[in-house]
Amino acid sequence: MPNMSIKRNVMPTQDPVVRSTNFDEVALGYTEEQAIDEAKRCLNCKHKPCVGGCPVKIYIPDFIAKVAEGRFEEAYEIIAKSSSLPAVCGRVCPQENQCEGKCVRGIKGESVAIGRLERFVADYHNKNCTVKPEKPQKNGHRVAVIGSGPSGLSCASDLIKKGYDVTIFEALHTPGGVLVYGIPEFRLPKSIVQKEINGLKDLGVDIQTNVVIGKTITIDELIEEYGYEAIFIGSGAGLPKFMGIPGENLKGVFSANEFLTRINLMKAYKDDSDTPILHAKKVAVVGGGNVAMDAARCAKRLGAEVYIVYRRGVEELPARREEVEHAQEEGIVFKTLTNPVEILGYNNPSDRRDPKNMTVSGMKCVQMELGDPDESGRRKPFVKKDSEFILDVDCVIMSLGTSPNPLIKSTTEGLQTQSWGGIIVNEEGLTSKTGVYAGGDAVTGAATVILAMGAGKIAANSIDEYLKNK
Repeated sequence: MPNMSIKRNVMPTQDPVVRSTNFDEVALGYTEEQAIDEAKRCLNCKHKPCVGGCPVKIYIPDFIAKVAEGRFEEAYEIIAKSSSLPAVCGRVCPQENQCEGKCVRGIKGESVAIGRLERFVADYHNKNCTVKPEKPQKNGHRVAVIGSGPSGLSCASDLIKKGYDVTIFEALHTPGGVLVYGIPEFRLPKSIVQKEINGLKDLGVDIQTNVVIGKTITIDELIEEYGYEAIFIGSGAGLPKFMGIPGENLKGVFSANEFLTRINLMKAYKDDSDTPILHAKKVAVVGGGNVAMDAARCAKRLGAEVYIVYRRGVEELPARREEVEHAQEEGIVFKTLTNPVEILGYNNPSDRRDPKNMTVSGMKCVQMELGDPDESGRRKPFVKKDSEFILDVDCVIMSLGTSPNPLIKSTTEGLQTQSWGGIIVNEEGLTSKTGVYAGGDAVTGAATVILAMGAGKIAANSIDEYLKNK
């Protein structure tokens, strides 16, 4: 019998008071009974609008139908035809703006919990399947993938299955890109990322770490000296942005990238970690996106009192609703309609003569009010007259977005980029350089995991056509 409830099955989670003191995963996942019950809410619509909302075009009603029947491994096989990272996407994709946003059940109630079902199916497979995949037969062509983040992993996965000899070059010592350095353990356990990467290695993908393309090897050398016939650039967008206000060079001011990398990749939250991290008492995170929520929730788990400082209102926050709600439940204070104008500091008592010892002592802010919508569709903020105040903090984390690192551009002849650094590509992912493709954050600037994966899939198909016709 179909489940006609207008409410979706609630996702079990850790208690907010408990989870705000640990880095264990917040969402605990559906039981088999919950997954089957939720799957029965799907109407299997004739036009399948949810599939149109998925950047990698998973056959959503088909896999959900298998879940409803309790045939979980068959459900996984359907997902795996389109997605190379289902356990990841089920956790971090903004489904509310994509597949679930198109769900017909959402018109008169809550949409089917597609993301939660994808996570359940992937976790079931990872727990119960011990058979390694068969390596595809090689076709004799070699492709290099730069970066092991979502776009690179997706591109490599599709290419290896088509028979290509694929090598991924990763600048860091651990593969995974933003999945390992950017997203916290409590949202995406790193063991899950490693499991997905191991699956690619089992298929035959070679991953070379500690290789900085543009420094260790250039793209031109990969083609001319190493014999790669096509290149995919999925190097992400790791260059942080700052506001340009006084005091941003003080001790205790971080970019969200640095702060999260120290915690997620280097495990700075552990007592035995070799990587230092500031255990501040009061932290201001400037920004309102998912990265800002991640940084704020990490700082909370390090024992700080944490503020989100955002110049627009709660309704304009770009972060996922679920992430905002989790942050609020954990006691993070939202200072909306607030904008920093200066970071204040004082000299460390150990050496008052050295200006380099200036440490954060507070943040001067102004209150904002909203006017008419701007070009982004959000109401434009204006400074409220005579509203200046000091926020008492000893650490500031800037989460204002990122842009692509200019290293690859500066060392690759003939590669055209946007004025802000994004690589220019056509609809097939082809750059201005023959045989070189790109996708993900290196092209768009910071975006979502699933959009990067979609770009990787497009490029893989384009590379396949290019090499077949070469």
